[in-house]
Amino acid sequence: MRSSTCYPHPSPSKTEKSKNPFFLPSRSFTHRLPVIALKGPSFVTPNLSLSTLECDLCKHPSSTMSTISSRFLPINDQPKLAYSSSTSPPPPFPQHSRTCSRPRRSSVPYTRTRVAKPIRASAAQPPSATSSVTVEIPESESDPSATVFVIRARNRIGLLQVITRVFKVLGLHVDKATVEFEGEYFVKRFFVTDSRGAKISDPENLERIKNALAEAIEDGGSVSVGPTSPTTRGVVVRRPGSGLGLTFGSDGAKAERMFALMDGFLKNDSISLQKDILRHVEYTVARSRFSFDDFEAYQALAHSVRDRLIERSHDTQLYFKRKDPKRVYFLSLEFLMGRSLSNSVINLGIRDQYADALSQLGFEFEVLAEQEGDAALGNGGLARLSACQMDSMATLDYPAWGYGLRYEYGLFRQVILDGFQHEQPDFWLNFGNPWETERVHVTYPVKFYGVVEEENLNGEKRNIWTPGEVVEAVAYDNPIPGYGTRNTITLRLWAGKPSDQHDMEAYNTGDYINAVVTRQKAENISSVLYPDDRSFQGKELRLKQQYFFVSASIQDIIRRFKDGHTNFDEFPEKVALQLNDTHPSLAIAEVMRVLVDEENLGWNKAWDIACKIFSFTIHAVIAEGLEKIPVDLLGSLLPRHLQIIYDINFKFVEELKKRIGLDYNRLSRMSIVEEGSTKTIRMANLAIVCSHTVNGVSNVHSELLKTKLFKDFYELWPEKFQCKTNGVTQRRWIVVSNPSLCALISKWLGTEAWIRDVDLLTGLREYAADADLQQEWMMVKKVNKMRLAEYIEAMSGVKVSLDAMFDVQTKRIHEYKRQLLNILGIIHRYDCIKNMEKSQRNKVVPRVCIIGGKAAPGYEIAKKIIKLCHAVAEKINNDDDVGDLLKLVFIPDYNVSVAELVIPGADLSQHLSTAGHEASGTGSMKFLMNGCLLLATEDGSTVEIVEEIGADNLFLFGAKIDEVPKLREEGSAHKMPLQCARVLRMVRDGHFGFKDYFESLCDKVEGNDFYLLGSDFESYLEAQAAADKAFADPQKWTQMSILSTAGSGRFSSDRTIRDYAEKTWGVEPCRFPSDG
Repeated sequence: MRSSTCYPHPSPSKTEKSKNPFFLPSRSFTHRLPVIALKGPSFVTPNLSLSTLECDLCKHPSSTMSTISSRFLPINDQPKLAYSSSTSPPPPFPQHSRTCSRPRRSSVPYTRTRVAKPIRASAAQPPSATSSVTVEIPESESDPSATVFVIRARNRIGLLQVITRVFKVLGLHVDKATVEFEGEYFVKRFFVTDSRGAKISDPENLERIKNALAEAIEDGGSVSVGPTSPTTRGVVVRRPGSGLGLTFGSDGAKAERMFALMDGFLKNDSISLQKDILRHVEYTVARSRFSFDDFEAYQALAHSVRDRLIERSHDTQLYFKRKDPKRVYFLSLEFLMGRSLSNSVINLGIRDQYADALSQLGFEFEVLAEQEGDAALGNGGLARLSACQMDSMATLDYPAWGYGLRYEYGLFRQVILDGFQHEQPDFWLNFGNPWETERVHVTYPVKFYGVVEEENLNGEKRNIWTPGEVVEAVAYDNPIPGYGTRNTITLRLWAGKPSDQHDMEAYNTGDYINAVVTRQKAENISSVLYPDDRSFQGKELRLKQQYFFVSASIQDIIRRFKDGHTNFDEFPEKVALQLNDTHPSLAIAEVMRVLVDEENLGWNKAWDIACKIFSFTIHAVIAEGLEKIPVDLLGSLLPRHLQIIYDINFKFVEELKKRIGLDYNRLSRMSIVEEGSTKTIRMANLAIVCSHTVNGVSNVHSELLKTKLFKDFYELWPEKFQCKTNGVTQRRWIVVSNPSLCALISKWLGTEAWIRDVDLLTGLREYAADADLQQEWMMVKKVNKMRLAEYIEAMSGVKVSLDAMFDVQTKRIHEYKRQLLNILGIIHRYDCIKNMEKSQRNKVVPRVCIIGGKAAPGYEIAKKIIKLCHAVAEKINNDDDVGDLLKLVFIPDYNVSVAELVIPGADLSQHLSTAGHEASGTGSMKFLMNGCLLLATEDGSTVEIVEEIGADNLFLFGAKIDEVPKLREEGSAHKMPLQCARVLRMVRDGHFGFKDYFESLCDKVEGNDFYLLGSDFESYLEAQAAADKAFADPQKWTQMSILSTAGSGRFSSDRTIRDYAEKTWGVEPCRFPSDG
């Protein structure tokens, strides 16, 4: 019996995989050779990595095959180091095992070096005749791209370190190397290029390099450098005592010393992990290592994992800096990350190592993982989509940064009292966040209010914005590890702090109350996710949040660009800015302000740059969902930005007149400024005008954008509009949340490669009818249902049958998502069971109906739907006539962690949005990946799911998009099905209590019925009957389930991000070299 859990390492060997498809190889380590960091010469510092070549404890070479890779390699190809097959290594030293796995890390801080005067190699003395060292450049081993140095020397401690140090000092790059043994001698071949990556051919320089190597090996590595004539190239190598000494100075020696003290990668064996955890218990959590509870153990565990993430993050960013690729900056006001622990250790490939280490300390990994709370940085599908996309960007090795806000309070914590929703503050940072790192040195001033004055400077008019309030944005970095790669990117979140200047001025003058108020106003900016914008103060705070976020992010992006570039003509070649919905679209005006007012580029050049760097993804479906900002509010808070938006709009409208003429209706529709009693700025129009690409998030949504929402813009710029169907990450929604299914998939596919290449899931199709796979598939589902049933009983006290169909609808509560249709269908099912003869009830497919989601605090209808759900549940769950045939459960405070429990245990998932109202719907994709069958309307991404898995493998119902307008026109004239009328009458008559309270819900359906509940009710019941029939046939149901998972690869966020990178952003992978 194979294990049902799978926490795979990215790349097991073929031999190991053939023996066991669930093989979890242990993490291998590489040795790092410390080298000297030079100040002055502008060459790139190579840093060689040796895998089990030479242990720094025993200084002894290993006998196994080894690989040499470059941590900051000057050449694209990863060099290889291998022992010759004709030689064998010497016997191990007795004092230490030759299989030592102590990792080594560079002793050099990789920093940007200033350009110095050219320097050259001086004539070092040749080795003596009695020397045991020979350095040759054999012609027989000529390489077209590198010079081959063959070094023969007696093996001794630190020999390889001495050789690589010489090459380092000389500014030379080692592309690859081989090692052979002749008794007690090393014979090393180094393939070397100069600082420009070219082969070294000058005979004089070659001789000097040979002599320098021989001298350094003989003298134990003493090499000194110094400046020389600016007319020559290279590095000066002088004998010790020549009087020049080292050019490092005291700072260089200090840096070398500090990094020598931390010259190894963190190790991942059980003992090392235990030491790290206990160290954090003692020194981070400040508890005694002999007395700490589960939560404190989790805190220490999380910090030890974060150490490894930071290590990789630093390496990744330094590698990006050296390679200088085009980077994508992902701007989103929401990131629903969920828990980080399990996802991090799985992506790092060290989950099992941590589990073993904790077990020996008396803790269970799963128990400690439950101690972590969800990071409340978003709400709903958009926020979780952003998190999935960040995971994919890291895994696919794209050079990316995410930017958002560090909210102290999430949306709210949903509490149900007597069936009514109550909102409580969700202070998720109450116990701190061990995953984030506060970057106190990364702060930017963000300005508000004030006045704009025009000045004449050298005959040019300049706009000077004098702010009335300044707030500091402080960065908090969260590492996002990729799977199967060392790449770890960063999600940078901004928090508001008061300006030190204003703070001190208030304190110095004794105005302590004003100082406190100023501090609170600054901190409030990043305090609450989605402040209530029904009041002017709420609208102002929301706008403050948006500008605070984009201003800090744009300043950070431009600062990073200017670190390595001086010409803004290169900006579009190095920067891609992705606007995730309209919330960050103020970034357009901010970029223009910075380029025009601060960088003095001129309007036309700045606009040309802005139009090349921005791409825009919109998630709205109807015009009412598009964001608009009152002009008065924008002019008060951001006066300079209002000027810029007016200028953009004026130039756009003038150009538009040339294209379409004086069609004032169309000009009015397309204008960024909306006229009316309350003049507003249409943020979506601003984003479309400036962006080079406008993306829809499903085929259906993209067509709606082109034909309805932005028809005028599409006719003007058809080439701008693209479709990027949303996706979710299989690593979170299968590997982390459903390890049993992960193991089963890997077993039948014979590989774990699908975790990175999700298209391989289609390989399950050929086994979908296999009885053995079906049996194992059903076993996995039952285990997950058992976990969910235990959670339901603990949460609600309702005990459910595992033989029942688990029917789930978990979404934000909204009329268009039609939870009310689901509840009315449950009432109909209950009514049918009650009216059956007892003998007939044996034929009923038992159901556990699960509903979850939050209603917006001011959304009264949605809150009434929640109350109706609880009232119906109270009636059904306590009716002995119904028993286990029907249960209804509402899951409060639904979040990512709860979803990871619910989704793997679901048999059927309902997606009931009125056709044309769901942009994409990523929830269906998560259920699909886990083999859950869908009951859905043809809306959003469901149309593409049908194309992928076939209409026979899900249950479709309801009006299609093109039928909706006509049905709405008919309104109440459309005949309501008798079944719907009956269940509404039951609600009106008080069958579930609160009849007056629920009257408005019934009126919604029996009156205008805008969301077509009555029209779709009969079709809905037919789809439910088809689901019952399929579930009664376990083999058929399981086959449909397998085919659902097999067809889910198209809906991975990996595919989405790859499409963005290739077709929109123009960025390429920048993979940090692996350890070999």
